[in-house]
Amino acid sequence: MIKVVKIGGNVVDNEELLGQFCKSFAALEGPKVLVHGGGVLASRMQEKAGIPARMVGGRRITDEATLQIVTMVYAGWCSKHICALLQKEDCNAMGLSGCDGNVIRASKRPPIAVEGTMVDFGQVGDVKRESVNADALRQLLDAGFVPVLNAINHDGGGHLLNTNADTVASSVAAALGAELIICFEKPGVLLDKNDDGSLLREIDGARYRQLLDEGRIDGGMLPKLENAFKVLGQGVPRVVIQHSSAPLGASGTSIRL
Repeated sequence: MIKVVKIGGNVVDNEELLGQFCKSFAALEGPKVLVHGGGVLASRMQEKAGIPARMVGGRRITDEATLQIVTMVYAGWCSKHICALLQKEDCNAMGLSGCDGNVIRASKRPPIAVEGTMVDFGQVGDVKRESVNADALRQLLDAGFVPVLNAINHDGGGHLLNTNADTVASSVAAALGAELIICFEKPGVLLDKNDDGSLLREIDGARYRQLLDEGRIDGGMLPKLENAFKVLGQGVPRVVIQHSSAPLGASGTSIRL
């Protein structure tokens, strides 16, 4: 079975953790796809450029200036650095944005209500299972390549769009009918986000809604869990959220409906 693995921005920005992760990913047997973020570095580059990073519900508001920065960070440095690390481990990685080979075509997100307030996310693209060119990805996999996808996609009309990397990963997993493994710098979903010992080994929809009501789920964990529950009903057989340094798929939090 194909595995789609997503690696988060805090790990991408940590050379030691990223190197460890790339070793583990390269050793993962079978066909696989990697999706990466890079939000920590992107936010730092925005600050250097005098453009404050604005986040709502764990998602970045992307004006034109921000789009240029995140494209340079995600599709440039992060993509090529990760591919170089994977090639070092004899993993034949190929870095791709959505416009490369038309592997992902997004639709620009209209203003939406977030906690009762209308928010315009700017140059942000919505992606779903049907947005993914699964045939193109399967052809690359069959040819022995390991696709490494970033969060920059296109609308088919000549415009680039920024998409949350968790959304990209979950949509690709749904399109391929693949197992989804979401990796970041924490051991999984935590009952207390400040206590790594409060790991929840399993979480279902009812428990998720309870934690939301209690204010225990926020920030970057929101899109991870939102997407996880959505794709479990779309042909994804298994979703795991785990630490980047753990054996892939062997620990962390299992998500079930």
